[in-house]
Amino acid sequence: MINLSVNVNKIATLRNARGGNIPNVQQVAMDIERFGADGITVHPRPDERHIRRSDVYALRPLVRTEFNIEGYPSEQFMELVLAVRPTQATLVPDAPTALTSSAGWNVEPNMEFLTGIVDRLKEAGVRTSIFVGTDLDNIRAAARTGADRVELYTGPFAEEFENDPERAVAPFTAAALTAHSVGLGLNAGHDLSLKNLKFFQQHVPHLMEVSIGHALIADALYLGLEATVKAYKECLK
Repeated sequence: MINLSVNVNKIATLRNARGGNIPNVQQVAMDIERFGADGITVHPRPDERHIRRSDVYALRPLVRTEFNIEGYPSEQFMELVLAVRPTQATLVPDAPTALTSSAGWNVEPNMEFLTGIVDRLKEAGVRTSIFVGTDLDNIRAAARTGADRVELYTGPFAEEFENDPERAVAPFTAAALTAHSVGLGLNAGHDLSLKNLKFFQQHVPHLMEVSIGHALIADALYLGLEATVKAYKECLK
């Protein structure tokens, strides 16, 4: 079974739009776990426009499944992760002002930096994942950092899926096989949805985890949160 980690950033966005504590991010995360998710993901950004540092600290003792913190590994981010010690840290190359993650690391030019970050996280007992595209040499380079996993940026797959599903998924199949061949675990995320998730998991071998936020929370507006989590889990069978 492939794990479903639900990104709760959008819950925090809705809360922050009005102030106060409705919806309650901690309660929603606990409900998502109760409804069958295998993990909770947060992506705290420097401006705290959705998930706040205080949310990360509050969630840590509550999450009973896997806790994944993703973000650009600035010193501020590293201080937070090393204090909280989640199950996994996913390293993304986002600029502080980025609206959302839209590309993976170019690993080779950042090899020394990423290797140092991975070393610090592994020393703290935190599983590491590097956000990458489907370039095969880049994935091989990610393995040389010592990371445990890569997370494939699936935006291009989602964009092409409606036009030609087979062509859309082909680079991800090759990337998955390459990651596995060099000893990397495989995660995936970005714009995966009820429309494309089942097809993706059927064509991408060795997939261990998907991280989904925006589409899942949007679907929950129509289906309800419990039914939505169950529907995404069904896609991963």
